[in-house]
Amino acid sequence: MSVVKKLASQTAVYGVSSIVGRVLTYLLVPLYTKAFSAAEYGVVTGLYAYVSFLNVVFTYGMETTFFRFANRPGANRRELYDRVLSLLLLSTAGLTALLMLLARPLLGLLEIPPGHEQYAVWVALILGLDALTAIPFARLRLENKARKFAGIKLAGIVANVVLNLFFIVLCPAVLSGKWLPVLQPLVARVYDPGMGVGYIFLSNLVASGLTLLLLGRELLDFRFRLRLDFLKPLLGYAYPLMLMGLAGMVNETLDRILLPKWLPDNFYPGQSSLTAVGIYGACYKLSIFMSLVIQAFRYAAEPFFFAQSTEKNSPATFAMILKWFTLCCAVIFVGISLNVEDIGPLFLRRPEYLQGLIVVPILLLANLFLGMYYNLSVWFKLTDKTYFGTYIGAGGAVLTIALNFLLIPVLGYMGSALATLACYFTMAVLCWRLGERHFPVPYPALRLGLWLLFAVGLVALGWWVPVAGFWTRHAWHAGLTVLFLAALWVVERPQRVTNN
Repeated sequence: MSVVKKLASQTAVYGVSSIVGRVLTYLLVPLYTKAFSAAEYGVVTGLYAYVSFLNVVFTYGMETTFFRFANRPGANRRELYDRVLSLLLLSTAGLTALLMLLARPLLGLLEIPPGHEQYAVWVALILGLDALTAIPFARLRLENKARKFAGIKLAGIVANVVLNLFFIVLCPAVLSGKWLPVLQPLVARVYDPGMGVGYIFLSNLVASGLTLLLLGRELLDFRFRLRLDFLKPLLGYAYPLMLMGLAGMVNETLDRILLPKWLPDNFYPGQSSLTAVGIYGACYKLSIFMSLVIQAFRYAAEPFFFAQSTEKNSPATFAMILKWFTLCCAVIFVGISLNVEDIGPLFLRRPEYLQGLIVVPILLLANLFLGMYYNLSVWFKLTDKTYFGTYIGAGGAVLTIALNFLLIPVLGYMGSALATLACYFTMAVLCWRLGERHFPVPYPALRLGLWLLFAVGLVALGWWVPVAGFWTRHAWHAGLTVLFLAALWVVERPQRVTNN
């Protein structure tokens, strides 16, 4: 259990930047949903959907590749760092320039009117800055400098939050005379009320620049070294990961791009398709609590899995990690799904957003299966068979597109949510079955399946059994949550003691 405890401790440190930082960022959701209409917020949702795709293109699998080659016997980590970062520097400069030139066509895809090209330019610069930080951050993870990693990540997130508060809350309040009217001349010089959601992108850009500066020590000892014969095996390992990442982004974000394209006119009476995207994107944010755990786990787990791959009992360790990860995520799924009607209004400040809350349990469960997939995918990374990840991701992408095409015209954004769930469930099952052939791990599949069925059953009871009265409904939901926790305690605690 010592290796599991080590992973848990590192996950906790990474979680400080991930969870605290994401919570701070998430606290901006009430701000956005109060300051901007669903249609305006749909612009943000749509552009950041493209950012998710392009982030994969900008880094093209080099983080995982860096970990893999750095852990090979006799690896020269110093040289590897320089070579990989040199390659990223060149590719980032070219891709950033290309995106800036394509600013107008990109905005046209989202039906954003002319005059806002600076949004796409800022997005291109954000992508470039974030790509340049990827390998320095990976180096910190490889060197087990979790606290420095967390500190820099958190500093960038805090800067983003502060700038958002400055531009979206303070500046309008000062100009209107509500707060500190003495500062009106100063604010009038730096604030343009017509920019609206543009300040969300501008704040992100400044925060990304600050993050790059805070990684100065890792960047200052970098030496530009580029040799094609050295890079060939790296690219051979990386390109399937990039394709897998692109497929993953199709599964994760394409629904917010396809929704305005395939949603029938007047499907939601009185609402535009961009409004539907804004509602769906805002409600998607409520699945962030599951995403926080997954992200923190991934930061710690990837280098951990590679380091443990040579240990004799590594399959048993991987099985135990999946079990406890899944059970922790199941608790989050039950707790949030049963109380989302109370959590939602705290973050979604306009009534128009609340109509989409029905998708939250589905998206939480989808993200749970995505987290399981990340756990299960260790086998093709350790066996250098990353092309299997490409096949699985591509299959998921085809399923995502097909189901969105079929379901959006019938169910609207509920169809997108169901497509996401079906995709991640299928990917997790395929990865598990293929892993049994190539890298057998004694995962407790039946046990975990029964727990998930129990969790889904409790959530279904909470949503579909009508209970009248505010306090009665709360007691009913709390009782179902406690029932799940009690069952876990009774069944799994003796098992845990035995394992120890």
